[in-house]
Amino acid sequence: MTPRKKMTRDEEHDFYSQPENQEPQGPARRRRSRLTEMVPVRFPPETLEEVRRRAGDDDRSISSWIRRAVQRELEQSR
Repeated sequence: MTPRKKMTRDEEHDFYSQPENQEPQGPARRRRSRLTEMVPVRFPPETLEEVRRRAGDDDRSISSWIRRAVQRELEQSR
């Protein structure tokens, strides 16, 4: 099995713009929210810009990127 190359956003757009690639695959799944509550956090402007850039590079939301960064830090400090 060969590893898949991650598609760029343009490649994803081209792929999913084709009707044959818009059919759902497999059974529907409901995801339960494992998140508990919102926690407001403030960052200096330059930090927030870097977070935005890195989240965009990873094709993630800012919230998702921050959650993953916090989780990694917690796992490393064990």
